[in-house]
Amino acid sequence: MQQSPTISCPLKTTTEIDWIQPLKSYIAKTYGDPEKYNEECATLNRLRQDMRGAGKDSAAGRDLLYRYYGQLELLDLRFPVEERGVRVSFTWYDAFTHKSTSQYSLAFEKASIIFNISAVHSCHAANQNRSEEIGVKTAFHSFQAAAGMFTYINENFLHAPSTDLSRDTVKTLININLAQAQEVFLEKQIADGKKSGMLAKLAAQAALLYSQAVEGLQGDSTKGVFDKTWNTMCLAKQFFMESLAHYLQALADCDHSNYGLSIARLQLAEALGKEAVRTAQMIPNNPSTNSSLSIDAGPSLVQITKRHHGLVHEKLSELAKDNDYIYHQNIPSESAIPNIPKMPAAKAIPVQELYQGQDINRIIGPDIFQKIVPMSVTESASLYDEEKAKLVRAETEKVDLANAEMVAALDYLKLPHSLKLLKNGFEDGIDVADEFRDWCADMTSRPESMENTFTGLKMNKKKIKEILEASSKSLEQEELVCEKMRAKYLEEWTQQPSSRLTQTLRSDIRSYQEAISAAVSSDNQLWTQYKVVQSDMKEMIQAGQKADEGAVDQLWNSKAGNLNFDQANGREGGETLLDVDDGEGGPTVMEQIERVEDLLKKLNLIKRERAQVLKDLKDIVHNDDISNVLILNKKAVQNHENALFANELEKFRPHQNRLLQATHKQSALMKDLTAAYGDLLQDKRIRAEQSRYEALSRQRNSILSKFKKTYQAFLDIWEGLEKAQQFYSEMFETAESLDKNVETFVSNRRSEGAMLLSSIEKEKGTDAERQQRRLREMMERVTMGGEGTSPNSNRPSHSQHTSPTNAMSPPTTPRYPQYPGYGAPTPPPPPPQPPAPPGYGYQGYPPALPPPNGSNAYVRRDSYGQLPGLPHYGGAQPMVRRESQQPLPSPGLAPNSQQYQPGHYSSAPPSGYSAAGSAGYPTQPYNPGAYIPPPPPPGPPPLQNRGSFGVLAPTVYQPPPPGHRQRESYGQPPPAPTQSKGDPWEGLAGWK
Repeated sequence: MQQSPTISCPLKTTTEIDWIQPLKSYIAKTYGDPEKYNEECATLNRLRQDMRGAGKDSAAGRDLLYRYYGQLELLDLRFPVEERGVRVSFTWYDAFTHKSTSQYSLAFEKASIIFNISAVHSCHAANQNRSEEIGVKTAFHSFQAAAGMFTYINENFLHAPSTDLSRDTVKTLININLAQAQEVFLEKQIADGKKSGMLAKLAAQAALLYSQAVEGLQGDSTKGVFDKTWNTMCLAKQFFMESLAHYLQALADCDHSNYGLSIARLQLAEALGKEAVRTAQMIPNNPSTNSSLSIDAGPSLVQITKRHHGLVHEKLSELAKDNDYIYHQNIPSESAIPNIPKMPAAKAIPVQELYQGQDINRIIGPDIFQKIVPMSVTESASLYDEEKAKLVRAETEKVDLANAEMVAALDYLKLPHSLKLLKNGFEDGIDVADEFRDWCADMTSRPESMENTFTGLKMNKKKIKEILEASSKSLEQEELVCEKMRAKYLEEWTQQPSSRLTQTLRSDIRSYQEAISAAVSSDNQLWTQYKVVQSDMKEMIQAGQKADEGAVDQLWNSKAGNLNFDQANGREGGETLLDVDDGEGGPTVMEQIERVEDLLKKLNLIKRERAQVLKDLKDIVHNDDISNVLILNKKAVQNHENALFANELEKFRPHQNRLLQATHKQSALMKDLTAAYGDLLQDKRIRAEQSRYEALSRQRNSILSKFKKTYQAFLDIWEGLEKAQQFYSEMFETAESLDKNVETFVSNRRSEGAMLLSSIEKEKGTDAERQQRRLREMMERVTMGGEGTSPNSNRPSHSQHTSPTNAMSPPTTPRYPQYPGYGAPTPPPPPPQPPAPPGYGYQGYPPALPPPNGSNAYVRRDSYGQLPGLPHYGGAQPMVRRESQQPLPSPGLAPNSQQYQPGHYSSAPPSGYSAAGSAGYPTQPYNPGAYIPPPPPPGPPPLQNRGSFGVLAPTVYQPPPPGHRQRESYGQPPPAPTQSKGDPWEGLAGWK
């Protein structure tokens, strides 16, 4: 059969564009560094360049166009390709009028690509050799695919910017491709020799489609768009298909002996065939390039229509002759001929089904910009994660509830422990409690023994006492030397008495000594409590050290061995419950116990299975990521997120069902277990064991309670020892700091005395010098105009001394001179720490009282908690930190004059120490859980001023700002005369 010519749609053409720069600009504004996506941008740009060269008639060209279109769809989900977003100007030329159109819209780019995909499909179908089976199938499928793609344009793209994308143009192209697909299918059915009635219906449908195509080609909106040859060919095919339909239906009527109707149809078919031949002859032999028709398209169609017309004429002559001579049936008029039913065989294939059966992901390829996730998708993914978390929490709660119910039920039934006792007949005595093993192991794991810890506390106390005694002795010796010098030089020795300057230091020493005394009382009480439980503790510790050798079990059994098990059994030794049988025909005790054990094994198996299923569910939920799904459905799920989430969560339904089934199985097994165990306990052979079991339970609880008290006492005493160690450690640091302050104070006083002594010795010059000095003074008084003199005017006053001390000090208050190399002022001491809140601290350490005269007390942080009822360190009176820079009253000075101020030598006293002491804590027997650990020692003074004392600041005093208390610190004195390393005042005789 000769192949009928078909029409193919021309392709749109486009200019080259640049995707790279607009994409990178937008990425830089929205997602960060655009250089990370250089390869992705170049890949998309290369795809578009390849698309421009896609061939008309090739599957490769079709796939290339579809790959680029698929990437555009994915791109649209991440980037707003528009004039205000990714600004790319797309220029396309009309497929029919060749006019250019430019837009920034990505929709225009996608619609043009789809148009070309449709055109490639139509070209591919038109170029098939339909004389072969594969050619017929390919042409039929491609014409339908082209119609489907054109339909997608009309359904999804509105307001077409060019004529070839307008609704009327696209609808006309749809009808042309569907008509040609119907015609191809009809050719195949005719070649296969199908019945005339069905073929007539197929031809009638083809005629209808061609008529619709002709209407579109001749419409006002498409005038001047399509080539005129298209209209001529479609019109000729319309006539041809109508004639063929009536001809085939006439053959069917003739087969049913409707000769008159058959003749009428043949007459109509002959007229339509004649019109088809006439129209086909109007097709030019050399069609224009815009028509996309081959040169032999017109002659070929003319030949087909003529042959068909000849067949119709021949059949009409034969049947009319037979009717005249044989049948004599009436021939109806043309208007009375019934219409032929239509049978559509061709339909537009949707885009979703276009690649059905093929790997669409292989054609489109991976998402080029899959590393970029839009913020909206991230937010939706977060909402989905919350839904997953709710699901996991709900299933976890159900599993925990089921496990808790199982544990509670088994605990109520005392299983499996009671079953073990019934089965073994108590022949092994009382089992060792797991808690007892843990207690022994914990007591053994301590780094040192309690005896060593107590010994360490004694050594620490001794060291602290020695430091405090040495500091006190240094202050006393310094005061003794100062007073000796005052007695020798009388009023010339102007150094301030030490007793007024060392009040704070001496008070701190006394406070620390009192605190140590109070701590000793608490240590003694700790030791008393330890001696009460020492033997029991040693037994448990030794058992824990030899746990591998069974020492723990031996200790437990030794305590539990006082019970006569045979007497508790009430039976002869060695006889168990399983040996008793009353001879009844019911199940034996062993059979009932085995039944209960079997049910327990099934319950444990269900518990393990449920835990594994829950773990698998959590892993699946954790690894589940629907970001790609959300991206692909970004536009569709804007208002349907819940529906999408519910659909995605269905993937976890199998695991949820397995967990639910496990819970139901557990409930059924628990009912069976309760019934079986109840029957076992109702057996009269079992009831006889109840009193024996209760006696053993009481014995076991008694042993466990005794060991628990010992372990609790161990914990309380060890906690007290740890706090005592911390107390003495901090106290040692504080005592050392105080000792350093005392040493610095004594050294400064020594330097001050040395300077004063040198000044006094210089004043005692030769007699001649004294006489000359007196004459000068008398002359000065005469010159001044006869001022009165006092009886003591001949004696040089202290204000006339030429010593550096007088030059730098206020009246009656000697100050230190500034020595070369010691000009840097001593840094001021740090501000005192705020006092602890009321009630804070360890019991036995009352909070410090407010300091006298409103001065700030230096309070050490209390690091101890409070355990009521235990011995504590202290009853000492609360001690108060006095600021060493507080001014001391000095007789003979004006209220506002600057007064001598000692440096910051006072260390922080221990918080809450008192002297009233240990008498209030009588020795008492051990009371577990009532131990009070020792009080916290005060911390050492701030370290920033240690070891780097400078000399005192110059005594040119500036008035301090209002409300500010002047603070000074002693500096490091200059090198003193050579002395022995023992007594710092031993070289006093050398000062002279």
